[in-house]
Amino acid sequence: MAGAAPRVRYMAGFRCPLGGLAASKPRVLCHEAEVFLSTGRELVYVYDQEGGLLTAAFRFPDQVWHLELLAPRRLLYALCARRGLYCLPPDRPGRSRSTSQDDGDSEDSDQPCPVIPVDPDACVLPDAALCAFTVLDSVLVTLVQGPARWKMQLFERPSPGEDARPGGQIGEVELSTYTPPAGVPGKPAAPHFLPVLCCVSPSGSRVPHDLGGSGGFSLEDALFGLLFGADATLLQSPVVLCGLPDGQLCCVILKALVTSSSAPGDPNGLVKILHHLEEPVIFIGALKTEPQAAEAAENLLPDEDVHSDCLVALGHQGRMLAIKASWDESGKLVPELREYHLPGPVLCAACGGGGLVYYSTPSDLFVVDLSRGSTPLSAEQPDEGPGGLPPMLCPASLNICSAVSLSVSPRMQEGGTELLALSAKGRLLTCTLDLETEMPGSARMTAESAGRKIKELLSGIGNISERVSFLKKAVDQRNKALTSLNEAMNVSCALLSSGAGPRPISCTTSTTWSRLQTQDVLMATCVLENRSDFSLDQGWTLCIQVLTSSRALDLDSACSAITYTIPVDRLGPGTRREVTLPLGPGEDGGLDLPVTVSCTLFYSLREVVGGALAPSDSEDPFLDECPSDVLPEQEGVCLPLSRYTVDMLQCLRFPGLAPPHTRAPSPLGPPSDPVATFLESCREPGGQPAGPTSLRAEYLPPSVASIKVSAELLRAALEDGHSGVPLCCATLQWLLAENAAVDVVRARALSSVQGVAPDGADVHLIVREVAMTDICPAGPIQAVEIQMESSSLADMCRAHHAVIGRMQTMVTEQAAQGSSAPDLRVQYLRQIHANHETLLREVQTLRDRLCTEDEASSCATAQRLLQVYRQLRHPSLVLL
Repeated sequence: MAGAAPRVRYMAGFRCPLGGLAASKPRVLCHEAEVFLSTGRELVYVYDQEGGLLTAAFRFPDQVWHLELLAPRRLLYALCARRGLYCLPPDRPGRSRSTSQDDGDSEDSDQPCPVIPVDPDACVLPDAALCAFTVLDSVLVTLVQGPARWKMQLFERPSPGEDARPGGQIGEVELSTYTPPAGVPGKPAAPHFLPVLCCVSPSGSRVPHDLGGSGGFSLEDALFGLLFGADATLLQSPVVLCGLPDGQLCCVILKALVTSSSAPGDPNGLVKILHHLEEPVIFIGALKTEPQAAEAAENLLPDEDVHSDCLVALGHQGRMLAIKASWDESGKLVPELREYHLPGPVLCAACGGGGLVYYSTPSDLFVVDLSRGSTPLSAEQPDEGPGGLPPMLCPASLNICSAVSLSVSPRMQEGGTELLALSAKGRLLTCTLDLETEMPGSARMTAESAGRKIKELLSGIGNISERVSFLKKAVDQRNKALTSLNEAMNVSCALLSSGAGPRPISCTTSTTWSRLQTQDVLMATCVLENRSDFSLDQGWTLCIQVLTSSRALDLDSACSAITYTIPVDRLGPGTRREVTLPLGPGEDGGLDLPVTVSCTLFYSLREVVGGALAPSDSEDPFLDECPSDVLPEQEGVCLPLSRYTVDMLQCLRFPGLAPPHTRAPSPLGPPSDPVATFLESCREPGGQPAGPTSLRAEYLPPSVASIKVSAELLRAALEDGHSGVPLCCATLQWLLAENAAVDVVRARALSSVQGVAPDGADVHLIVREVAMTDICPAGPIQAVEIQMESSSLADMCRAHHAVIGRMQTMVTEQAAQGSSAPDLRVQYLRQIHANHETLLREVQTLRDRLCTEDEASSCATAQRLLQVYRQLRHPSLVLL
């Protein structure tokens, strides 16, 4: 079957919309040498196969959804969307050609045939909700789309020679409920899949039919009675089969529907559900499957009816139902139902001779063989009873793609068949198949081919199982990523919405001195605490940035930063994580103060989302590579937690404050130079140390800076935590609040203290009360003077910077509370300000002179510059 090469002949082409014709609505009907064709748009064409040309085209007011031909009377019925049912004879005389081709952009502008506008009087049954119909010789059956249910209506057809309009309604019944498609109010929306209607008659009925057509067919009495019951058989009544878009296959006995109007009863009892395909039904047909019956059918005259022994229904996704009468194990005749799963989606289908069913998908046209698949189950009647259906179907490709409508031509060739097909591109094709050469032995499968087929199926099952496992792994990864993203969103919202209140996730920093080997190191401890209801799992990282300031004496040095990244693994609610890292001194023995420690939570989008969309498992052959534009553009999301500044006041150590029995050894300075160590060991006992720090302390006066603060301002700022404590002692305790020695300072009520800087230099803090007599005309202002002394100019500057920072914060807080300053001598303040401006200009001049003078002259300039700096560090102003 794979090697079949059908002969395909192009007949005509029709204009189609961009993207091709849609399935479900195009129709192709064949009667003798004429082909009636609808593309699902407004035109219905008539094509003459013998002449090879289009003879006419009928223009309807809207899209044509369905066509049926009543052959005995040569009447063509067309269902026009949102209009109703039209009836016209195909050989009716057309209007003049000049009146029908005035729209050059229309669908028919390139068709060499007359276009006949259909007269509105041709509408025999106007109904905007009409979705399907089928015509018998004496009755018309329609299916109407109600507000919530399908409604089947039965009309009486007029006799030949009378008006084509149907007579009165002679029956009505409601079918199953459905969900109506969304549409414009007052204008019903077109269903995506149309219902399928066809009429089934018993073999003894005298109702004429077309072989294999959608309008109707006849079944053998055995199958007819098993499917529709004794009532339909005794009444010799046609039965209407209805395939609905929801997958239901139901039937209604026409004569019972007619008598129900005169004999009221349960209307639901008239509808019988035969099966449910669970997908839209797109085709219902019947065919001969018994070999002897198929041969007899081929020898019938054209006017004789063919009684089929198998009913077929096909769903859009490829589910196929076949029903046939068969013998059970007890020798009883029962209906045999089999479901097959064919490659889909199915666009259209048709039944042919020899038990063949043709169906089309977007990629190919297939044929399956439903002829005798097994011997009769009744061993006593092997030649008299029907055989069973094949256990599985093997579709054979005909190498024709995208056929949206199929019809079996009545012009059967000897040993073959001819198909009429309308492609999605609007081409009308004929496909001639030689069944004897192209499908050898298709009715029976040899043991070798069966074994090969089983191996192929098992191999396919293995591949699908492997693919399922890989896809399941990918789905699990993406579900995990979505869960992580949801947690990240919750955490982000909780942190960003906390405002000035307590944060659900916080990071606090503290500093302590620790001795590592022979050197003292300042350590920072960051505690990450999760007080929220969420968990920090994959993708979260705690970033700690340590930013050091430029060196105090090196104006050209730049700030340096070190960032530590610590993965946060499963930090659940109520838990904490502690991280300790060194701040200094560095390899050169120096510690640049102040040091800023910034803590930030970082969520890596590329780690979480990129790992789920583009997994690193390269052995997965089934997952498509994720395009780069799907991955997040940003690396991640940063959520600042805290910012902590370490200054000189926090780093001071006070060896003299420890009790004698617990006093620790003096802090070690930076590692000494080996030459200095040798010289130190060679000096005489009792001699003075020869290091630069000692020499500076002995021969140079200490660097001093001071700042004065109003006593009233300090009392207002410190009244909460220092009530009953002398103001000078409370001020010193406040300055050293973040130092480890604050408890000793508080216990001894000290107002001055001498500590050691990280580089080993002494730093002296003195707090005393003074009176400012020249500022306020009302009298002296009581103030507190904070004085900083150190033998190291850099350490004094760092201590001065730390004190000023605390004062700025205090003044800002008190100003927000509305504190007011006393009356001041403005002229005196202006004079002090002018003096400071003069000193600042002199500083700039001296610094410029240092750049141009030689070494001998620069010493005097440097001495003067230090004196000016000393005057600036002792301002005559006070913070009020």
